[in-house]
Amino acid sequence: MKILILNCGSSSIKFQLRDARDEKLLCKGLIERIGEAQGAIVVSTDGKKLESNEILPNHAAALDQMIHLLTSPKLGVMENLSEITAVGHRVVHGGEAYSDSVLIDDKAIETIDKLSDLAPLHNPPNLKGIMACREVLPGVPQVAVFDTAFHQTMPPVAYMYALPRELYEKYKIRRYGFHGTSHRYVHRRARALAELENKPSKIITAHLGNGCSITAIKDGNVIDTSMGFTPLEGLVMGTRSGDVDPSLPLLLFERGLSRKEVSDILQKKSGLLGLTGGKSNDMRYILEHYEALDEPLTRIALDVFCYRLKKYIGAYAAALGGLDVLVFTGGIGENADLIRTKTCEGLKFMGIEIDPKRNKEGSRKESLISTNACNAKVFVIPTDEELVIAEETVRLVKPAPVLKT
Repeated sequence: MKILILNCGSSSIKFQLRDARDEKLLCKGLIERIGEAQGAIVVSTDGKKLESNEILPNHAAALDQMIHLLTSPKLGVMENLSEITAVGHRVVHGGEAYSDSVLIDDKAIETIDKLSDLAPLHNPPNLKGIMACREVLPGVPQVAVFDTAFHQTMPPVAYMYALPRELYEKYKIRRYGFHGTSHRYVHRRARALAELENKPSKIITAHLGNGCSITAIKDGNVIDTSMGFTPLEGLVMGTRSGDVDPSLPLLLFERGLSRKEVSDILQKKSGLLGLTGGKSNDMRYILEHYEALDEPLTRIALDVFCYRLKKYIGAYAAALGGLDVLVFTGGIGENADLIRTKTCEGLKFMGIEIDPKRNKEGSRKESLISTNACNAKVFVIPTDEELVIAEETVRLVKPAPVLKT
């Protein structure tokens, strides 16, 4: 049972092919510059790599060329299209319509399309991938796995904004949360590593990459998360501001800036990029220059990033009524030991204490990085969102057992 996993952007597609029988990753790749003068596809597996550079006018053409590479004897992962049993899609926004993954039919497509108003940068390209698969892989079942679904257990006290009620009723303006598949995966692994499966648990998961979010999970249910109506709210991110005074956009409008200019400031020019004075949104650059006397803004950027994260950890521990486990994941969370150190400094009062040696050695693999004496365990857990999408796809397309009469 081979599962094709797609994460479609407006001009790119990340993809994986997995064997669902043993959860084995067969290959992965990236399609870029769809709709531009020169497209590019790279797919790799077991030391082999195939590349293609040609015009990819749309998502269907890109997927068709990708499948051509997947069935190449040089790659050796698949002989023909019939081996693809199902396709699993990452879909960013499921709104209140979906609290679980869904087998895609015409109704699901219509709903995902309607929800594009809530995620205009994400749902439309996700939908393009779905429609392209209908064209290239006719009859193959498809599953939508929503970023927002895992957070649908949040109570109203966490997801309601203090705005006029009619804005929620008419436009569904509320907190939704994102990175759900990542938070779901690392939460599951954290419960296993901390031996809390089927037991009461209070867990905080921090997904830190170019986009960042943090989630409070009690007994398997999300009770709060930092991203809100859109992925702009919450922590400091690569180019996104995170939390700001809501009146600031109004001030910028009054100063003559357009809606697009204000959106670009908050979405594309803020966060680490803004704090470094436009130098970089890459935490690797900031860590490399953190001690440089001629680049003081990198120190400010890193310190602000960690301070905001620390505040959320404290707030979520209060919301949970304690803390059993703190998880770091994502590109920054998994690799940057200094970020983990600075974030956890001063949190001994709430049971968090990092072991310096474990923390230094704990990057890029599942690792306990807290001391044996502290009350709350701290783990580094590399995320695997694609595995969650594959599992959900198998769950929904697996034929039901035939009952004997």
